[in-house]
Amino acid sequence: MASSAFLPELATQVLVPAAAVVGIAFAVLQWVLVSKVKMSPDQRRSDGGFAAGKSGGDASEYLIEEEEGLNEHNVVVKCAEIQNAISEGATSFLFTEYKYVGLFMGIFAILIFLFLGSVEGFSTKSQPCHYSKDSTCKPALANAIFSTIAFVLGAVTSLVSGFLGMKIATYANARTTLEARKGVGKAFITAFRSGAVMGFLLAASGLFVLYIAINLFGIYYGDDWEGLFEAITGYGLGGSSMALFGRVGGGIYTKAADVGADLVGKVERNIPEDDPRNPAVIADNVGDNVGDIAGMGSDLFGSYAESSCAALVVASISSFGINHEFTPMMYPLLISSVGIIACLITTLFATDFSEIKAVDEIEPALKKQLIISTVVMTLGIALVSWLGLPYSFTIFNFGAQKTVYNWQLFLCVAVGLWAGLVIGFVTEYYTSNAYSPVQDVADSCRTGAATNVIFGLALGYKSVIIPIFAIAFSIFLSFSLAAMYGVAVAALGMLSTIATGLAIDAYGPISDNAGGIAEMAGMSHRIRERTDALDAAGNTTAAIGKGFAIGSAALVSLALFGAFVSRAEISTVDVLTPKVFIGLIVGAMLPYWFSAMTMKSVGSAALKMVEEVRRQFNTIPGLMEGTTKPDYATCVKISTDASIKEMIPPGALVMLTPLIVGILFGVETLSGILAGALVSGVQIAISASNTGGAWDNAKKYIEAGASEHARTLGPKGSDPHKAAVIGDTIGDPLKDTSGPSLNILIKLMAVESLVFAPFFATHGGILFKWL
Repeated sequence: MASSAFLPELATQVLVPAAAVVGIAFAVLQWVLVSKVKMSPDQRRSDGGFAAGKSGGDASEYLIEEEEGLNEHNVVVKCAEIQNAISEGATSFLFTEYKYVGLFMGIFAILIFLFLGSVEGFSTKSQPCHYSKDSTCKPALANAIFSTIAFVLGAVTSLVSGFLGMKIATYANARTTLEARKGVGKAFITAFRSGAVMGFLLAASGLFVLYIAINLFGIYYGDDWEGLFEAITGYGLGGSSMALFGRVGGGIYTKAADVGADLVGKVERNIPEDDPRNPAVIADNVGDNVGDIAGMGSDLFGSYAESSCAALVVASISSFGINHEFTPMMYPLLISSVGIIACLITTLFATDFSEIKAVDEIEPALKKQLIISTVVMTLGIALVSWLGLPYSFTIFNFGAQKTVYNWQLFLCVAVGLWAGLVIGFVTEYYTSNAYSPVQDVADSCRTGAATNVIFGLALGYKSVIIPIFAIAFSIFLSFSLAAMYGVAVAALGMLSTIATGLAIDAYGPISDNAGGIAEMAGMSHRIRERTDALDAAGNTTAAIGKGFAIGSAALVSLALFGAFVSRAEISTVDVLTPKVFIGLIVGAMLPYWFSAMTMKSVGSAALKMVEEVRRQFNTIPGLMEGTTKPDYATCVKISTDASIKEMIPPGALVMLTPLIVGILFGVETLSGILAGALVSGVQIAISASNTGGAWDNAKKYIEAGASEHARTLGPKGSDPHKAAVIGDTIGDPLKDTSGPSLNILIKLMAVESLVFAPFFATHGGILFKWL
C-alpha cells in the first residue's frame, strides 16, 4: 500500500469548493442572460445581447412582431400578468407545503436524535470502534447529534434548491413566450438557459454543502473517520425525505389540475388546451412548476446526496479511511466536481456554439447534450481516477478487505454513466412520437380509448426490458470489480452529469408553461406552433430525466442496502430463512400500496376539480363567450388543499415502514423489505413513467398533424383525438405522480434504514426476541 494519490490533500481541499463556486457562478450568469429579455412592452427590439454576432437573421426575426405590431403592447402586458399569477400560485403552494414539511422535519430530527442516542444509553464516553475494535471512536451520542445536524442540512438544501428552481422557471416561462416571436431558436435558448440555472445551482450547492459539512464535522471527529461519515449519511436522508413530499405533493397538485382542465375543457366543452376561459388553467400551469421542477430538483438532489453518502460510508471503512488518505476518500466529491465542469462545457454547445434554426432541430440538440456530457465526463472520470486514487488499495467487502486497482474504479463510474445514457435513449425511443412505438399507440386510437389504453400499457411494460438489463449489467460489473463501493460510485457516475440532466429536464415544464402563456395571451397560431414544438421535445426529455432518476435510484438503493447490511452486522441475507422471505414479499408489495395511494389521491383531487370547473362553466354567465373571467383562485386552492392533505399518508407509509419493521422484526426482515421494494419498485416506476409519456406524446402526435399518418387521425376534436386525450389523462398520474415518486420510496427506505442501523442492530427485533 505504498502508492498514494498524485493529488495532494491541499489540492483536493481547493478543487472541490472551487468547482462548486464555478457552478454557482455559471448559474448566476445564465440567469443574468435570461433576465435581459424584457417584460416591459416599450423597449421593442431589445435583443438583450443574444443576437450579438448572429444578426444576419434580422430581416426575418421581426416578422411576427411586425405583423402583430398593433396589439404587441397588450400581448406583453398580458404575458406579464399571467406570469405573475403562475408565480404567485407556485410560491404560495410551496410555502404552504414547506410549513407542513418543516413540522415533519422537526419531529423526525428529534426521532433521529433519540433513537441513535439511546444506542449506548446517551453516554458521553468514547467507545470501541464498530469495524476496528482495537481503536476507540467517539460516543454514540455524538453520532446522534451530528446525524441530526446532517439531516437538517440535507433537508434545507433540498427545499431551497427546489424553491429556487421553481422561482427561475416561473421567471423564465413568459420570457420564453416573448422570445418565440423572434423565432424558435431564441425561445429554445431562453428556456434552456433557465433550465441550466436550476441544474447548476442544484449540483453545485449540493456538493458545496456536503463538502462544508464534512470539514466542519471533521473538526470534532478528528481521526474517527468511521463515525464522521456515518453521521454524514443523515445528509442523504434529509435530502430524500424532503424530495418525497415535494414529489408526491407536487405530483398530486399538478395532475389534479391537469386532469380537471383536460376532462371538462377538451372533452366536454371542446375548447383548446390552456384556453383562458378554462378555470383550471392557471392551476395546471402552476402544477408544472411545483411538480416537475421543485419536485424533480429535490428528487435528483436526494439521489446525488445519497450516492455520495453511500460511497463515503464504505470508503471510510476501507483502506482510504483506515489510513486517513484524504484525496482518495474524497473521490465521490471529486467525481461530482469534474461533473460540474463537464456539464458547463456541454451547456455552451447548446447555447453558444450552435444555433437552432428550425423546429426539427430541437430534439436532436437536447439529445446531443446527453451524448456530449457523457463523452466529456468519461474523460473527466479517467483523469480523476488517475490523479485522485492510489494505484492499488483495499475496499471493504462484507467483513473482508478486497484489493482493487484505480482503473477498476474508473470502469465502475463509467459503466454507471453509460448505463444512464442507454436508459435515457431507450426511454426516448419508447416515449417520443418520432418513433414507431408511440405512433402505434396513436394509431390504436382509431378504434377508441380502450385499444389506446391496452397498447399504452403494453408499451410501458415492454420499455422496462432494456433499462433493467442495463442496470443489471452495471451492478454486476461494478460489484465484481469493487464490491459495494463500486455500485455506489456507479450510481454517482450516472448522476455525475446531473447539471445537464436537470437543465434538460427543467426545460420541459418551462416550454410547457410558455405554450400555455401564448394561448392565454391570445398570441397567433404560429407562435403557439413554435411553443408546442418546444413542449413536445420537452415531454420526451422529461421522460429521459425520469429514466435517469429511476436508474440511479436503483443503484443508489443497492449501495445503501450494502452499507446497511454491513453496519447492521448481517453476514449474509439468506432468502430461504422465513424472517427474510416475509420481508421480501411484503417489500415487493409496498410500491403497489404506495402507487394505489398516490393514484387515488390524484383521482379524488381531480374529481373535486372537475366539479368546480363544471360549476363555473354552468353558473358564471358569459364565461364560454369569453366576456367574463373565470375564478382561477378557487381552482388553485382546491389543488393546494388536496395535495397537502393527500401527501401525508403515502409519506407516512414510506417513512414509518423501516422504523416499524426494524424495531418489531429486526434487521434481517428489514433487509428483505428493502430488497423486495427495490426489485418491484424499479419495474413499476419505469413502466408507469413510459406509459404516461407515450400516451401524452401520442395525443400530441395527433394534434400536431405533422405526417400523413397523423393527419388521418386528426384534427383536434376528432374521435381518435378524443380517445388519445382519455389515454393522456389516465397517463397523467402514472407519469407525474406515482412513477417518479416510486424511486424516492426505494432510496428513502434504504437510506433511513442505514441511518437507524446502529439502533436496529442493538435494540431491534422485539417480536422475534419474545417468540
